[in-house]
Amino acid sequence: MPSRISADLAQLARLARDGGLDLSQVSLRVKADLLMSTPQPAAEDLAAFAEMAVALIPSIDEATATILARKLAGWRHAPEIVLQALKLRGGDVLTTLLRHGMAMPAPELEAIAAHGDVAAAAAIAERADIPATASLLLAGRGERQLDLALIANPAAILPRAALDLLLVRSRDDDAYAPGLLARSDLADVELIPLFLPAPPERRFAMLEALAALEAVDPSERRPALAAETFTGWLATADQDREGLFGAIASQLGATSKLTEAMARDRSRDLTALSLIAGGVSVEDATRMLIRLGDETAHSVARIFALVALMRAVSPAIAHRLVMQISGETSQPAGRRGQHQPMLDPSGTPARTGAAKPDRHHSLLDEIRRTLARGRDQA
Repeated sequence: MPSRISADLAQLARLARDGGLDLSQVSLRVKADLLMSTPQPAAEDLAAFAEMAVALIPSIDEATATILARKLAGWRHAPEIVLQALKLRGGDVLTTLLRHGMAMPAPELEAIAAHGDVAAAAAIAERADIPATASLLLAGRGERQLDLALIANPAAILPRAALDLLLVRSRDDDAYAPGLLARSDLADVELIPLFLPAPPERRFAMLEALAALEAVDPSERRPALAAETFTGWLATADQDREGLFGAIASQLGATSKLTEAMARDRSRDLTALSLIAGGVSVEDATRMLIRLGDETAHSVARIFALVALMRAVSPAIAHRLVMQISGETSQPAGRRGQHQPMLDPSGTPARTGAAKPDRHHSLLDEIRRTLARGRDQA
């Protein structure tokens, strides 16, 4: 004997098919709720519901179809033929199915990621079962909404090519960095381009990673900055900042990418690192940063933070860091091709001899004097 649910659904399905009853939008939802309230629905009940649903889904309004999709998408007893009928409606109904866990083969997910509308593609980006290929296809579309949804999904695998695209966009959009830095699946060495917005503990880990790379593959020794060049920079620092940034970038063999990145970075961390990378001493770099005369130059806390940063990096590590932050392609310094005697003091920094005078206190005194002069002039 068929159950009461089965008999009712079969009767409604016949009426719907024959046009003898104008079923309300609520009727289908009620029958779905009735079935879903049963722990183990009978096969005949599911079959009857499927017949009725397939007959009605093409004609019900969008709101009802969306509600039905939300109810059935993740229900393990949902008849496949009903889900397929809902999927064929596309639009918000398809997006709802995707967002609420409807099982779908990887090729279909990838096709929607590549060519679906933004809402459906965003639903793919949020899924726990998103294929790595779909992540790459989503990143390749260049849609900010899709990028941020992908970044926020901890289950989404980010292939190297996808991560590179996201890191490039993060240089022009501050919204990308927090999500990328929060991901535990990305190694510190992969996130070095986000050094500037990274928290202190993440910065430390990035510097450690760069130090390990430098130990394995040492950088070419870069030519020292000529004293007259630095003097010229210092003389024009407060009058032509963009020109100064361009000169520093040129000294490092970089392009306008680094120039523009230094101009955008109001913290002056990137400028400080670039000066160290160019062979400028911490003391001279600090004088340069103060001479810029901007908001950072008038902040004692920021100047001391910049000094601490510059003391934490070697020129080689600073160069690697600067190039990755700005998106430049690092070019190794050319070999100078000149003989250096083995005992030349410039080549033996650990050589026993008279210790260099500690300039730390004189530097702090000069910082204080310079800042005081700036306040007096103001």
